[in-house]
Amino acid sequence: MANAHAIGRPHTALYVGSTATGVPNGKLGMWLFLASEVMFFTALIATYIVLRISNPAWPGSEGHLSVPIGTLNTLVLISSSVTMVLALAASQRGAIAATRGWLLVTILLGTGFLCIKGTEYAAKFAHHIVPSTNVFWSCYFALTGFHALHVIGGIVFNLIVFTKTASAKTWADQGHRLELAGLYWHFVDIVWI
Repeated sequence: MANAHAIGRPHTALYVGSTATGVPNGKLGMWLFLASEVMFFTALIATYIVLRISNPAWPGSEGHLSVPIGTLNTLVLISSSVTMVLALAASQRGAIAATRGWLLVTILLGTGFLCIKGTEYAAKFAHHIVPSTNVFWSCYFALTGFHALHVIGGIVFNLIVFTKTASAKTWADQGHRLELAGLYWHFVDIVWI
C-alpha cells in the first residue's frame, strides 16, 4: 500500500484505510474539506470584488488600515508555517521533543496573530468603525473575522495534536494527525496572503 508509514510511524486504523485513489482516508478527507474551504473563501472574496466593481463611489478605509500591522501579521503567519514545517521534519526524524517544541511555537505564533488582530479590531471599534459603518468595513470584518475563526480552529487542532503527543506511548498514533494539522495550517496561512 502506498504511504504505508505516516511520518516514520505505522498508520493507525484511522489512517490505514485507503480510498480507490490509494490516498489514505484521513488525508483525502482533509483535502476535500480544504476544497470546500477554498470555495467558501472564494465566495467571500468574489462578493467583495463584485461590491467593489459595482460601486464607483466605493467607501475607503479612510486611513484606518495599518500597513505595518498587516505586514507584521503576515510575517507572524508565514513564520508559523515555517515552524509547522520544522515540526513535521522533526516528527519524520522521530524527535518527539523537537516536534512538540516546534508545534508549540506554531501555536504561540497563531495566538500572537489573533492578539494582533484583536488589538487592531479594538482600535477600529475605538474609532467607531464597525461592520455597519459602510460596505468596505462590512467586507473587511467578514473576511478577517472568518479568517480569524479558521486560525482558532487551526490552533485547537494543533493543541489536540500537541496534547496527544505528550508521551512516547501515544506518539505513534499521532504522526498522521500532525500531517493533517499541517495541511490545514498552511491553508489558513495561504488564505491570509
